[in-house]
Amino acid sequence: MQHGSTDLKPHLPNHPTQLYLIRHGEVEERYHKVFGGSRIDMGLSDLGRRQARAVAAWLADTSLDGIYASPLLRVQETLAPLAQASGLKPVIIPSLREVDFGDWTGYRWEGVKEHFGVSAFDWLEIIEEAGIPNGESGHELAHRVRPALEKILHDNPHRRVAVFCHGGIIRVILALLLGQPLKHMAHFNIEYGSISVVEIQPEKKHAFEIELLNYCPPLA
Repeated sequence: MQHGSTDLKPHLPNHPTQLYLIRHGEVEERYHKVFGGSRIDMGLSDLGRRQARAVAAWLADTSLDGIYASPLLRVQETLAPLAQASGLKPVIIPSLREVDFGDWTGYRWEGVKEHFGVSAFDWLEIIEEAGIPNGESGHELAHRVRPALEKILHDNPHRRVAVFCHGGIIRVILALLLGQPLKHMAHFNIEYGSISVVEIQPEKKHAFEIELLNYCPPLA
């Protein structure tokens, strides 16, 4: 997936923008280490709700201009404390939903090895190269996420916006911005309830700079 800075930069308006990429909180215990993706609309655990409140508290002094979000329940529950505190109405973008894991959906990590003969730890590489049976490919993910990313950037000149979504989608966004293959995003850990910040400055040679990666605000 090298649909990144060399392709994206010429399409950017000439303004700096800050993206706060926020992964949803921990999900219900019955879905731990399960490939749910876009097909299982799970909610948050008690810890996940605490993480959502921690995100809102950490961003309380940040002047955000907008919130964009996946429609899935775990994301909606994560953004709720911040939306309530800030008074911002989230813009729901269906294409920010999690990866469709196809036939892996519902399997735990060890079950993928047992039933499909591959290591689930290689999921980014598998998606980009061989593909998951009946799941989304790296090309399909880039095709779906890129228009949403471009819209967010174009609609927010000189602004800070929060994008609440999923671990897989944050990695797709980073791959698009950095012009790197999706499989290389395996080097970046994106934990539940984490915040990553990217600044976009189109006039610079390196237009996309990661200012914060995988920061988990302290729980109250």
